[in-house]
Amino acid sequence: MGRKKNPGLIKRSGVWHVDKQINGRRICQSTRTTELEEAERFLARLIEESRQATIYGVRPNRSFEQAAAKFVLENQHKRSIREDIIRLKQLIPWIGDTLLSRLHIGVLQPWIEHRRKEGVAVGTINHGLKVVRRILNLAASEWMDEYGMTWLQAAPKIKLLPDINQRQPYPLNWEEQTALFKELPDHLAQMALFTVNTGCRDAEVCNLRWDWEMKLPQLSSSIFLVPGQMVKNGDERLVILNRISFSVVEAQRGAHPTHVFHYKGKPLKNMLTSAWKRARERAGLPQVRVHDLKHTFGRRLRAAGIGFEDRQDLLGHRSGRITTHYSAAELTKLIEAAESICNRGEGKPELVVLRRLNLA
Repeated sequence: MGRKKNPGLIKRSGVWHVDKQINGRRICQSTRTTELEEAERFLARLIEESRQATIYGVRPNRSFEQAAAKFVLENQHKRSIREDIIRLKQLIPWIGDTLLSRLHIGVLQPWIEHRRKEGVAVGTINHGLKVVRRILNLAASEWMDEYGMTWLQAAPKIKLLPDINQRQPYPLNWEEQTALFKELPDHLAQMALFTVNTGCRDAEVCNLRWDWEMKLPQLSSSIFLVPGQMVKNGDERLVILNRISFSVVEAQRGAHPTHVFHYKGKPLKNMLTSAWKRARERAGLPQVRVHDLKHTFGRRLRAAGIGFEDRQDLLGHRSGRITTHYSAAELTKLIEAAESICNRGEGKPELVVLRRLNLA
């Protein structure tokens, strides 16, 4: 006759599960084992951790794998969650069983060296380190457990690797902008002109929809409010239009039922197409990326004397201010700031492109 199991252990599909009241809380979870003795040790550890947390305020031990699972479940809305999951799958075999309290950059070193030997770029390794750092920061600051404590007392510093090959931003001057835009096909020239006057990201421009537009009749203009799920940082993105970007939008009005920008009746997935690459080669600017248009916008705002907070808002950077609650006066100020970079008029290089697109 087999020995009796501890109360609180139930076998389901061959695996032992905990179902027990511990210090007034019902705990239900898998032990991930088919062995009774191992399941009993698991239950005993849960009971002791609960006692330590309740009486002495000692945080229960949690593994990085547990934290990674929580991160994935809570961030299904993120546009980059698939990429994060891929990076976590690469990390779990190396640090999955490591307790959060014992995780630091030294523990990550074997994984880093392994990825280096595989020939992975430093930037790619840093993306994995950023996910780890984000999870640890959440565990130390936002994630609260049933005992009213954060998962981690303090997050260790996860320093990124120096990337000597990281490409630096390349803001365009007016002559370079004119040379590039002249070589672009009309649909890309319109999108590029909009981008360099709004500071939007490639995905924000390609996905820009008419139902995101908010008209401002008192200001004879419009703004766009891009939903957070379409923005890299997850926050709603306020897009302010100066007179040039507004003229681009007006030229597109009525051409497509849902999207502001399109090509042959279909929205584009990205602006960095073969047509863009050929155009930048012809213009003698093979190094220019679409994202450099955003840098160009930011550089021109700073050169025009626009303050840091207004630049943050215009560029869509996370700032803690609620973009949906701007007053008319605040919107007017931001529109005026965006207007400060307009280089329009006879003899101005941008006029060449504006005329070609029938926007001047």
